[in-house]
Amino acid sequence: MPELEWLDGGITAVPGILASGVAAGIKPSGKKDLALIYSSSPGRAAAVFTANQVKGAPVLVSMQHVRGGVAQAIVASSGCANVCTGEQGVRDAREMTRIVADQLRIKPEHVLIAATGVIGAPMPMDKIRSALPKLVKSLSPQGGRHANEAIMTTDTRPKEAAVRIDVGGRPVTIGGMAKGAAMIEPHLATMLAFIATDAAVTRDALDAVTRRAVDRSFNRVTIDSDQSTSDTVFVVANGAAQNAPLAPGMRGLTQFARGLAAVMERLARQMVQDGEGATKLVAVTVRGAASKRDALAAARAIANSPLVKTAINGADPNWGRLMMAIGKSPARVDAGRVAIAFDAETIVEGGVQKEGVRLERIREIMGGSEYTITVDLGLGRAEETVWTCDLSEEYVRLNSKYTT
Repeated sequence: MPELEWLDGGITAVPGILASGVAAGIKPSGKKDLALIYSSSPGRAAAVFTANQVKGAPVLVSMQHVRGGVAQAIVASSGCANVCTGEQGVRDAREMTRIVADQLRIKPEHVLIAATGVIGAPMPMDKIRSALPKLVKSLSPQGGRHANEAIMTTDTRPKEAAVRIDVGGRPVTIGGMAKGAAMIEPHLATMLAFIATDAAVTRDALDAVTRRAVDRSFNRVTIDSDQSTSDTVFVVANGAAQNAPLAPGMRGLTQFARGLAAVMERLARQMVQDGEGATKLVAVTVRGAASKRDALAAARAIANSPLVKTAINGADPNWGRLMMAIGKSPARVDAGRVAIAFDAETIVEGGVQKEGVRLERIREIMGGSEYTITVDLGLGRAEETVWTCDLSEEYVRLNSKYTT
């Protein structure tokens, strides 16, 4: 079996995982807005949440529930974030987990909850109460796409990924789904992402590999440099593969971690590709930095710069904006050592425009939907990559009228 085999089906590609998505009436459009992920057996749970000091009620409730280390269901809604809704918002989130638990005959603390949408509006609980039983009855091994559609806001398409990987000679499946189109630039996590696996993993091991995978994927993307109040990543491992539980130090855990990171990275890249108004997916790689911290700081400065992102949108090889961005970052920079390339085409050497540079070729590269900007600081060996997208008029249009 290949080391990493990509599968169709997203989160429901995982044995023992069912999902559903229905329209509860939270969204005025009448589109699906309530999702459920269910594991036929309880699983080990790990989570990473937004570092924003303003946290939604679902985040607060899930932070409490995940402390037990066990989860069997995830309920998620879109259209209303249930943020800045006071004690009533927390009561509503707890009631949603309680209703789902009663319907599934599991413990309420084994239900995790997430929400996305407009901040400050109360949850329409009458509609949700009547829809939750239908949501549970709709659970299906083919329900992953319905659940994915139900967590979308301004996303234009569902985001899912699944792999099968050999772990200690036994096949293990990892599948996930995500949403995220704007208010994305993380410090721990970003957007909503739900991952399931049939691997058996100890609690300490799952926590550690989840945080590492998040850091190398969702923590390496930016759409608009804003950090949501609802960002959540859940990972549930139900053990259906019946492998020896993966613990720290086991070789199999390294194999599992590779698969988990691959799924999260694919989901993260899909998010940037589907950023609000985005037409380009651009990898910003900074190498030759004095430290990993410097490399990441410089890459983030480029990826978050509105001037760089508008140049990407217009396919304008204005490399001065890249120099500006790294120069304002906290990274150590010696302008006379910097080299810059778009894919394999170099535009800057020694901090100045390369003699004989083929600007038309660079414009052609920038006209594509996906490419890499590489900045070499010439000061060391450290390297980091951040994925970004362009900033378009469509982004401004969408966000200037988001609540109206």
